[in-house]
Amino acid sequence: MLEWVTDGGLETDLLFLRGIELPEFAAFPLVQDSAGTAVLESYYDDYAEIARAAGAGLVLETPTWRANRDWGARLGYDPVALDHVNQQAVDLIRRVAGRSDVARVQVSGVIGPRGDGYVAAGHRADEAADYHQHQLRSFAQAGVDVAHAMTLSESAEAIGIVRAARSLGVPIGISFTVETDGTLPDGTPLAQAVELVDAQAAPDWYGVNCAHPMHVLPALDGGEWQSRLRLFRPNASTLTHAELDVMEVLDKGDRDLLCRTTAQLLQAVPAITTLGGCCGTDASHVAALWSMPSGSLS
Repeated sequence: MLEWVTDGGLETDLLFLRGIELPEFAAFPLVQDSAGTAVLESYYDDYAEIARAAGAGLVLETPTWRANRDWGARLGYDPVALDHVNQQAVDLIRRVAGRSDVARVQVSGVIGPRGDGYVAAGHRADEAADYHQHQLRSFAQAGVDVAHAMTLSESAEAIGIVRAARSLGVPIGISFTVETDGTLPDGTPLAQAVELVDAQAAPDWYGVNCAHPMHVLPALDGGEWQSRLRLFRPNASTLTHAELDVMEVLDKGDRDLLCRTTAQLLQAVPAITTLGGCCGTDASHVAALWSMPSGSLS
């Protein structure tokens, strides 16, 4: 049953709705100046209001999906600067949490894939553990409640991230993305990916993000693995990842379809406790999802 509100499509909201340039699709540099932090705080405040209205908890996720070594280097950030900006992002989230007037707030440190979220990276688990440990260490030092690796496209990177998080004592959630047929970008069925990661390095929970509910529903087979799914952050659009990747205008999708199919997914996976959005969604989409009749949310 739903307990936690989280945010929507941060980067698409900033880029298409607020007119903010995001080189390399990276939002994290905004935490380093007053204008950028003001925009981010306003963005997160909208979701705090949804949580208050719903009487739910609030999961505030840092704007750090691109704040890892490879993507950071493209933007001129060395490891020291990346450590600093990741911790600044946690500080920003704490400020929002402190003024949110929401009784239950979790601070979540977001990790993105080493490669592009829509393309299978193919990393070995040990390499992924070493790579992502740097960002996870920043989150550990900043004292996040949980780390959340989003938009993962294959199992090896997920295994490595969990291993790195465990070595640092950081709770960790893993969210995969899927294509229109419910398989990961590397072709692995979602059920198989969850079972494979659980067998080698089980995270605290799993989620699915950056996919429309219609694309996730084919992956659901009623298996025990579905009880491990705790978070859903859907895309607004039914387009494929390849189509979305070249879009120059925002596809806000069909909101009624999004709500109907999300309700179907929640009924099929009652273990999901956290609901927000991903690409193409803004606070109005998430508010609509949380305004569905209570019977469809349990």
